[in-house]
Amino acid sequence: MVRSKFSIVVYAIIGLAVLGLASQLFNNPLAFFRNILIMIGIAVIIFAIFYFIFIKGRANIRNDEMKKYKQAVKQSKRRYNQTNINQVINNKTKRNPGQLKRKSKRRASHLRVIDGTGRKQNIKNEPHIK
Repeated sequence: MVRSKFSIVVYAIIGLAVLGLASQLFNNPLAFFRNILIMIGIAVIIFAIFYFIFIKGRANIRNDEMKKYKQAVKQSKRRYNQTNINQVINNKTKRNPGQLKRKSKRRASHLRVIDGTGRKQNIKNEPHIK
């Protein structure tokens, strides 16, 4: 109920504003256009103040962060490109195209296979005492 009363008041104010603008446009068009230009000028001034105080300050912080980020990216690229170039050079010098490495099939000496089947068979063969 309160919302419907509020919307009626808002529509009434908007209607009166449109009626006032129309009457001013027909009665005194020069004053109407002057008032429109003054309103646009005030809006531009308010926007400029808002922009330079709030938005530009944040933009400078973002630009500083972006500069630091770009610098870190360049440094990272230089570091990883340096290691990649070294790896490529090392791989080329180590590898001969005519020779292929054969994988040796050696068994690791520290590993041992434990056969657990003997114990299971002994347990199965023993008579169970109840």
